[in-house]
Amino acid sequence: PPAMSRRVVRQSKFRHVFGQPVKADQMYEDIRVSKVTCDSSFCAVNPKFVAIIVESGGGGAFIVLPLAKTGRVDKNHPLVTGHTAPVLDIDWCPHNDNVIASASEDTTVMVWQIPDYVPVRNITEPVVTLEGHSKRVSIISWHPTARNVLLSAGCDNLVILWNVGTGEMLLALDDMHTDLIYNVGWNRNGSLLVTTCKDKKVRVIDPRKQQIIAEKTKPHDGTRPIRAIFVADGKIFTTGFSRMSERQLGLWDLNNFEEPIALQEMDTSNGVLLPFYDADSSIVYLCGKGDSSIRYFEITDEAPYVHYLNTYSSKEPQRGMGFMPKRGLDVSKCEIARFFKLHERKCEPIVMTVPRKSDLFQDDLYPDTPGPEPALEADEWLSGKDAEPILISLRDGYVPIKNRELKVVKKNILDSKPPPGPRRSHSTCDSDYFSPALEEVLEEIRALKETVQAQEKRISDLENKLCQFTNGTD
Repeated sequence: PPAMSRRVVRQSKFRHVFGQPVKADQMYEDIRVSKVTCDSSFCAVNPKFVAIIVESGGGGAFIVLPLAKTGRVDKNHPLVTGHTAPVLDIDWCPHNDNVIASASEDTTVMVWQIPDYVPVRNITEPVVTLEGHSKRVSIISWHPTARNVLLSAGCDNLVILWNVGTGEMLLALDDMHTDLIYNVGWNRNGSLLVTTCKDKKVRVIDPRKQQIIAEKTKPHDGTRPIRAIFVADGKIFTTGFSRMSERQLGLWDLNNFEEPIALQEMDTSNGVLLPFYDADSSIVYLCGKGDSSIRYFEITDEAPYVHYLNTYSSKEPQRGMGFMPKRGLDVSKCEIARFFKLHERKCEPIVMTVPRKSDLFQDDLYPDTPGPEPALEADEWLSGKDAEPILISLRDGYVPIKNRELKVVKKNILDSKPPPGPRRSHSTCDSDYFSPALEEVLEEIRALKETVQAQEKRISDLENKLCQFTNGTD
């Protein structure tokens, strides 16, 4: 009968995506993962490095490992240690794989340049320190398309946008959140923000107009934290809890924020679900802190709109999770996502794969994806311009770019203010007299710095060679 020919199973190339942990020798072992109680992911990865927030006595630190440096981490491996209190969030710059930002309980945000070689000593000097919050800063997120624009959100209910290239505050969004901000996410071109807050509201904000353009009270009825992210076509995906404390996911349309497009119950676990979204495949991966599984769903235009695909399960609970940008994946193995799961003492990569028989490049799995070039400068974005991400093809795989230095040009305050009081004439001749000498000293300091860096690299290379000879034995 013709009824039999009706499609029962939805057609999707992602129906059989499966997750697999890497082999034991491909993990990163002996890392003292931070025990701070904070709903951030504790781990940030890019095609060059994996960074993990770690325990550190009397301050705040994170460790940065080259991706290839798997196995046991040397107990003396240098850390990034500039904060005076625990680090709560870290985020790699999408336009420079050697630049990472960190947010801390010490109320500051710091931006760091990470060298391609492993340094000999701890990195203690940030390129720039951003001070503007009055309480701890628990969220940071780089702008997806504008160079050097960084967002931070603190427990002072304040969202600040910075120009990292000048160290200046661009915008402060105050009076918008009446309570603790749970999370903040950009849309694809960085023209809008979505935030969730303890006051049970999801807000969509135009940061440059400093306006809330849509908000929804209680997208989930429960009292526990809500998370929200933008997905394709400007829709918003949320995770939260029902009144009966069941975990829920929701999909919302900005133009009709009253009714959800989809609202589904999942289970009664109490961990907050961190959503990770891949725009290229339209898959959302949900990782609960304290869960031992990753659930994933495909978002489409046909009912029920959020389609459950599968669950990756394991025995060990996750303390945090890193999510590799698309350009860091192995396209020859049909890898469509890679997670970096934090345990108490190690980091375990988990690879999500679409099973395919062919060895050829699968262009339907890999549409062009955001590359490392920014589409706008910070001041262009601030003045009202928008631009979609600049896309690259992954057909031949992605090769990371050599280290590019982040240059911070502080604006001179004296440029904009008239000099106070009458100028004394002898000070001008003093400064003329001193300036060549001062230049000389600065030049010498610069040269010395370069020498020290070259020596550190050399020592590090020699140590690595020595390790190969001694084969890890002391």
